[in-house]
Amino acid sequence: MKYIYNIIEKIGLFFLRIIFKILHKELSPEVEKSFVEFIKFGIVGLSNTVISYLLYLITLTILDKNHLCIRYDYFIANMVAFILSVLWSFYWNNKYVFTVNDGEERNIFAALIKTYMSYAFTGLFLTNVLAFLWVDILGVSKLISPLITLIISVPINFVMNKLWAFKSKEVN
Repeated sequence: MKYIYNIIEKIGLFFLRIIFKILHKELSPEVEKSFVEFIKFGIVGLSNTVISYLLYLITLTILDKNHLCIRYDYFIANMVAFILSVLWSFYWNNKYVFTVNDGEERNIFAALIKTYMSYAFTGLFLTNVLAFLWVDILGVSKLISPLITLIISVPINFVMNKLWAFKSKEVN
C-alpha cells in the first residue's frame, strides 16, 4: 500500500508543481503537505467507498432474501456500511494519511471517536437525508444514490478529519 501511495504522491506533486509554476506561484511546504494528505485521503476514501458500497449491497441483499419487507432497508444498509467502513478508514488514515510527526502525540481512542463523529455527520446524517432526497423525492435508484452523495461528502470528510479528528498535539 505504501508503494502505491509513493507513486501516486510523486505523480500528483509533479502536476501540482507544474500548475504552481504556470501560475507563477511559490509552492509552500504546508500546501504541498496538505496536497499529499488529500491524495492519500482520496486513495483511502476510494477503498473505503468500495468497502462501504459492497457492505451496503450485501446488507440490502440479506434483507431482501430474508423477505423482511422493510420499507427503508437502505437506511439499515447505510448504518451497517457506515459502522464497518469507518473503522476501515480510521485504520488507514491513522497509519498512512494523517501521521504523527516527531514531538507530537495523538490519543488513538479520542481520534477514533472523533472519526466516527465526523463520519456520522456525513455518513449517517447527510447520506440518509440525501438518500431520502435522491430515492423518495427525485426517484433515483437506491443502488446509485450513495455514489451521487460522494460529491458532497468527500470534501467535507477531508476537512473534518484533517482539522479535527486526526489533529495531533505537540509534546512539551
